[in-house]
Amino acid sequence: MQKILAYPLTVLYFICFGLTLVIFHPIQWFCNTVFGYQAHKTSVDWFQFFIMRSLNVLGTTFSFTNPYSIEKDTPLIIVTNHQSMYDIPPLIWYFRKHHVKFVSKKELGKGIPSVSYNLRHGGSVLIDRKDALGSIKAIENFAKRIEKNKWAAVIFPEGTRSRDGKPKQFKTKGLLTMIKHAPNALVVPVTINNSWKTLKYGKFPMGLGARISFLVHKPIKANLYEDKLELINIVEAQIKCSIE
Repeated sequence: MQKILAYPLTVLYFICFGLTLVIFHPIQWFCNTVFGYQAHKTSVDWFQFFIMRSLNVLGTTFSFTNPYSIEKDTPLIIVTNHQSMYDIPPLIWYFRKHHVKFVSKKELGKGIPSVSYNLRHGGSVLIDRKDALGSIKAIENFAKRIEKNKWAAVIFPEGTRSRDGKPKQFKTKGLLTMIKHAPNALVVPVTINNSWKTLKYGKFPMGLGARISFLVHKPIKANLYEDKLELINIVEAQIKCSIE
């Protein structure tokens, strides 16, 4: 019965989602072209808010638990498991005071209204997964930019999303590069649960009633660990121990 109901609700969601993409594309362009970075960032934050409201059509809810006070003027490396594309809007919205940026594959840098524009102009980095050396160099420059501007970089060390919520082994190279070239950053582990349920039937229809939760673990100063692999292992364990 739920899957049958999912068909019309998914159509309604796609309408809301599509309108959000189309409406915010010119808004982003105008804010960025006329007023600059801060206005563009604000438009991107609200873009995420309306994507989340679109997901409410499917009965999707969001909870964000962060018992820690994280200073704004500090570079962050937010490390999290990856379950779906819908991990991204809440991370940007709930961490919006930290200026969230992403390491993303280059294919997303074109063809998607609003999303591609933000990835190209909002301070994130687009990498070519087929070019390992070029990707590492791009991440190095990205990490230095995060450090300089005191922004937050989100990285999904699993590389690809988990389709059933079960965590994958972390790939360390990109994260090691981030930590090395943003040595003063706070590493912030985050556990995401139930995001995969939005796609449990595939892309159509979408899953109903997913209760997506975000749990922020205690931030760790990267420069306290001489052995960065030890740091990554600790972060990975923290994230995975809270996956339901």
